[in-house]
Amino acid sequence: METAASEPDDLPISRARIIRELVIGASAILVGLLGAPLLIFMMGHATLGAYAHGGAARLLADYFAGLGRGAPVFWALALGPYLMTLLVRLLYSVARGRI
Repeated sequence: METAASEPDDLPISRARIIRELVIGASAILVGLLGAPLLIFMMGHATLGAYAHGGAARLLADYFAGLGRGAPVFWALALGPYLMTLLVRLLYSVARGRI
């Protein structure tokens, strides 16, 4: 007679795994909210010249205003690093035969 706890789907998620997932998610979203726009600003400034509305602070203000309006391109940039992290982890799991 087997118990329900022996099935892999019924195993509790450990606290360490939850914390790890939260750290990964928060880090990726922080990169999407601050790192990616600033990298885009630096690359654009180096290749195209000055930002038309001002400096990096103004670009971030415009970026957050775009997020507030719900513009899909701004949300794609904000969530892109997290979604890419999930994609890489999914592909790794498939390659290892876990899925």
